[in-house]
Amino acid sequence: MTEKKAPMLTNTLLILLFSMIVANIGGQMYGPLLPLYVQELGADMNQIGIFFTLSMVAPLLFQILGGWLSDAIGRVQAMAIGSVAGLAGYLMFVLAPSWQWLLLAMVGMAVATSFVGPSFQAFVAEESPEESRGKVFGIVQGLFLIVGVIGAPLGGYLADNYGFRLMFGVAAGLYGLATIIRLFMARKIRLAQSAPGEKPTFAHLKTSIASIVGLLTAGGVVTWIFLSDGVGDVTFSMVGNLFPLYLNNIVGISMTELGILGAVSSVASMVFMMAGGALSDKYGERVGIVIGNLLVGGAIFIMLNVQTLALLSVAWILLGIGQALFGPAYSSLISKAVPQKLRGTAFGLFSTSLGIISLPAPYLGVLLWETFNPKVPFYIPLIAMMLMLPVVWIKFRLPKAPDAEEPVPVAAPVEG
Repeated sequence: MTEKKAPMLTNTLLILLFSMIVANIGGQMYGPLLPLYVQELGADMNQIGIFFTLSMVAPLLFQILGGWLSDAIGRVQAMAIGSVAGLAGYLMFVLAPSWQWLLLAMVGMAVATSFVGPSFQAFVAEESPEESRGKVFGIVQGLFLIVGVIGAPLGGYLADNYGFRLMFGVAAGLYGLATIIRLFMARKIRLAQSAPGEKPTFAHLKTSIASIVGLLTAGGVVTWIFLSDGVGDVTFSMVGNLFPLYLNNIVGISMTELGILGAVSSVASMVFMMAGGALSDKYGERVGIVIGNLLVGGAIFIMLNVQTLALLSVAWILLGIGQALFGPAYSSLISKAVPQKLRGTAFGLFSTSLGIISLPAPYLGVLLWETFNPKVPFYIPLIAMMLMLPVVWIKFRLPKAPDAEEPVPVAAPVEG
């Protein structure tokens, strides 16, 4: 009698993935429209740049802390803590009387993102065998993209027809449901533990950071991931929140049409996500990363040179395919390049990368917009991405070793 093959996704992973989907439907409802909400609450272009620059401070403070806490107390426990802060952020979005008050909402969302994101990424890695990890990340991220198919059009429709506050109220309700699920799962896992979990300490935090610094300065794959991710973080921070303003204010796309574009991109990503994961497993992560970035670069170039919704949809299809190819590859590469006990910290680090350097980037993007032309800031990440691709191709190779989970030893404490 043949042994029954274990499912690709465990029950716990499926439940947490469901909570991520529910929560991020709300996130996709408002994410593409947030700059327009800030504008509606009275901010001009200069103030929008200041708002998004200030909103980057909180993730810088919490991202590595959230990843480390995930390593110290457990993935699901950290997700539950972050979810409570995120729910508070949603309520502030609903109640904010002016754009300045939205900064408090952004703090809550930063805590949620910093605690939930790295924890879930690390949890997926731990629930999958190394030889098929790219495929598992592809399946998870592919299913997750339903949030864009539902959330973006729903958010655009509600904002266009009923206003931003009702849209944020619906999003808050969805996030509240996800928070309840995560709190329940955290309690269930805690009660199932046979021994009390390790309490987080400052000494443990110092050891984790020292280990990460050791890998970053060793000159290996982790070093080059950090540098590449940092360049992308800095340059895309300049324009990330200008996309909806450019499409709405310059091209003339409505909020409902912005939602449709988001859905088009998500559908394209869903179709190609499993292929992206399989490509990573079979040919190596760098193949998907390079091809994916080429497609994203092409999407940005098309966006800047067309005016119709149909042609913009072509750009967003390329954007979705590109994200499907490099998303699972990046996640798989990071999970293989660092030991298990530091995966949360590592995913937190690569979520912010060169955060201090990128801090003024949103304001610089607005400055370029107003000084030269609304298209100018978008060409900077496009050029930077193309210049980094040869580096990615040459340096994003994992060493051939029987013990693939362990990096080359360095002087700093071993990370995990």
